[in-house]
Amino acid sequence: MAERRPVAERLPVFPWDRLAPYKETAARHPDGIVDLSVGTPVDPVPERLRAALAAAADSPGYPLTYGTRELRESAAGWLERRHGVRVDPAAVLPTIGSKELVAWLPTLLGLGAGDTVVYPELAYPTYDIGIRMAGATPVAADGLVQLGPTRPGLLWINSPANPTGRVLGADHLRKVVSWARERGVVVASDECYLDLGWDTRPLSILHPDVCGGSHEGLLAVHSLSKRSNLAGYRAGFVAGDAGLVGELLAVRKHAGMIVPAPVQAAMRAALDDDAHAVEQKERYAARRVLLRGALERAGWNITHSEAGLYLWAAHPDHDAWGSVRLLAEQGVLVAPGEFYGPAGVGHVRVAFTAADERVAAAVKRLEALDRGASVLREGGERSE
Repeated sequence: MAERRPVAERLPVFPWDRLAPYKETAARHPDGIVDLSVGTPVDPVPERLRAALAAAADSPGYPLTYGTRELRESAAGWLERRHGVRVDPAAVLPTIGSKELVAWLPTLLGLGAGDTVVYPELAYPTYDIGIRMAGATPVAADGLVQLGPTRPGLLWINSPANPTGRVLGADHLRKVVSWARERGVVVASDECYLDLGWDTRPLSILHPDVCGGSHEGLLAVHSLSKRSNLAGYRAGFVAGDAGLVGELLAVRKHAGMIVPAPVQAAMRAALDDDAHAVEQKERYAARRVLLRGALERAGWNITHSEAGLYLWAAHPDHDAWGSVRLLAEQGVLVAPGEFYGPAGVGHVRVAFTAADERVAAAVKRLEALDRGASVLREGGERSE
């Protein structure tokens, strides 16, 4: 009998556990911690969505793994209305949030030992974890030329990207689709921040300007956590190649991966209503402007960050963990770029999902850092 391998040997330590001492430091601030380390929504769930959930609360029977026809039509309608993507509702499948699908997609597609899965060099850690759980080999690469003769079973892309906020343009996306189709590679595009473009308008991989009107070999992963404040509901969906969606459905039926019926009802309400999403985006836009200005005045350089819910920031005098420490001492907690891959060692990820009052507190503390840096500069100039 084979000896069971403990989880510590199979998977790395959960990254945010390493932030614990810095969180303790930040929490000692007299005015309390400002936690900008995780992109979790803090604003209320819109009333219309809560009402839809409550109205469907009397759901004693098993829900459909495939989701209701009305939900799939709502998802398809949202994709066309907001993002210019036409998809058959039959090629839509609800998921228990997007993270669940990211973690399990290699397994659901039947990938395992001997298979390679590619994901971005700077990426949400769950891509790598999901590949490892399937027993496949993870390869971090951004440029297709880096892959050489490699023919992966699955290629992940993420635009707008977490953590950087980088948006891949239509030309880049077209090259990815062409490269993958020539080799018979499935492309999964994590698009959970697609509604949150700031300096540019992100495109779905399913957009006709990218895929030529065919969704062959393509899957787009979406989430209502950020757009509609439904992180607590675990509400997402995947759409694209009808054959691939059918494969996922068949496996998920066996595994019992089902979105609860009341959540499906709330998802439908969210996807049918754009007004609440516009209102939420305006909140994030205001917070983004305040935090970006304060960080830049305090000496940080902001790169990418043209979409999504994060600022990708680097300080000329500190590496990632040095920046985390500096900010924690001011009661502000951020995530070190190292969490997202070796290429992130010089950056921190700053979420602007905190409440307005906490964002204002962070801005005030960053201004104090700016004044302190100015005093040091002036002192140095005088000493010369």
